[in-house]
Amino acid sequence: MLHEPARDSGPDPASSYKTRLGLWMFLIYCLFYAGFVLVNVATEGRAMQAIVLMGMNLAVVYGMGLIVAALLMALVYNHLCTKRESELKDQGKEVRS
Repeated sequence: MLHEPARDSGPDPASSYKTRLGLWMFLIYCLFYAGFVLVNVATEGRAMQAIVLMGMNLAVVYGMGLIVAALLMALVYNHLCTKRESELKDQGKEVRS
């Protein structure tokens, strides 16, 4: 396989938007995860044993919820960043990738 040298991407006008959005989404996810930890600490794990959905306990449901939330947030992040880059490109500011 032949690999060419990486192209210079230059400045990204959407960088500050992406950073702000990423930090807010990270904070939201951290709060969701902190809830998982707090439920375990506050109830010494007893609450996680409760059956809550289709025979699965809270630990499994919450854990799967964390995974699904991360995937959905990644998709939302990608969509919003792509949209912002398109808007900036339409305004005449070049976005290099």
